[in-house]
Amino acid sequence: MHEPFAHAFWFYRNMAKRKVISRKINIELKKGKPVGTGMVNDMKKFLSVLTASILSVSMLASCGDNGGSSPSTSETKKIGVVQIIEHKSLDTIRDSFTEQMETLGYKDGENCSIQYKSAQGDQNTLNSIIQGFQGDNVDVIVAIATPTAQAAASAAKDIPVVFSAVTDPVAAGLVSDMEKPDKNITGTSDAVQVEKILDLALQLTPDMKTLGVLYNTGEANSESNLQKAKAYAEEHGLTVVEGVATNTSEVQQAAQVLADKVDAIFAPNDNTIAGAMAAVSEVTKKAKVPLYTGADSMVSDGGFATVGIDYTELGKETANMADAILKGTTPADIPVKVFKDDLNTYINETTAAEIGVTIPAEILNGERTVLMQ
Repeated sequence: MHEPFAHAFWFYRNMAKRKVISRKINIELKKGKPVGTGMVNDMKKFLSVLTASILSVSMLASCGDNGGSSPSTSETKKIGVVQIIEHKSLDTIRDSFTEQMETLGYKDGENCSIQYKSAQGDQNTLNSIIQGFQGDNVDVIVAIATPTAQAAASAAKDIPVVFSAVTDPVAAGLVSDMEKPDKNITGTSDAVQVEKILDLALQLTPDMKTLGVLYNTGEANSESNLQKAKAYAEEHGLTVVEGVATNTSEVQQAAQVLADKVDAIFAPNDNTIAGAMAAVSEVTKKAKVPLYTGADSMVSDGGFATVGIDYTELGKETANMADAILKGTTPADIPVKVFKDDLNTYINETTAAEIGVTIPAEILNGERTVLMQ
């Protein structure tokens, strides 16, 4: 029996016992008989146990108190965190979410329960994880990446959902209004700066005429970024060649086909592609084709360059939203936050050397340029 329930059990049992003892004492007094010491001792024992029970229940009623920063609740909060696949961008979000939750006073295993799950790229597994969260009656679901959030939406009728790293929440069907989320869902968006990334591509590789876009047609975020890339290409006289991979096992071949046809490749923040970056970077380096990506982690994994946000900040803000919901705020009162400011230029120097691209000094020495190896 859990300790709080045990104290409650003793409390009610002892209340019943008190009535019995009091009744006996009253009967004895009415008969004019002296009350026995045993009966008095029983009453003393009862009062002692009752006092201890009340104190214990009072102390256990709060969900931790850490200088006022811990969540205050009458029961342990349950938090379900899930990601479609494990790769550096999503792992960064998960880890910074965890750190921020601890800063906010949530201690897993002490005053809250946080379940971390990965679907390993499998949609059926993802659906089962969401169903498991529903069965466990979690208080909030944190869904990292667009496919994850779309799966979690099926539980939003009963459980609030906070998404992270969703490029286009409206197109993904998660919200109708970014300012007033209407489906018990809100979160953070990592809107890929397609125009800025391709501007950088033309600066670093000015002779680019054909652009390959490597993506998974099953990811709404990638479809959105593909359309942005096509619009940019039309405006700048570029030809777009699509390379499609529906799972990680197809990525290397799709990348190889593109590398033989184009001057540069753009891989948006597609989870399928990000999960196979080692294979993609190997192909593009060998072909000496610049690989522009939708996330900084993909650059650190062997891509060439991007313009984007710091995913650590995305994870922190996701935690802040989850905290607000756990304390009673509804998702409808938490606008979706789009991270589109304070952008950095990320360049992998090792990749640049391997593909033979010289980085202009104004970019190399830029105030917001982050060099990776």
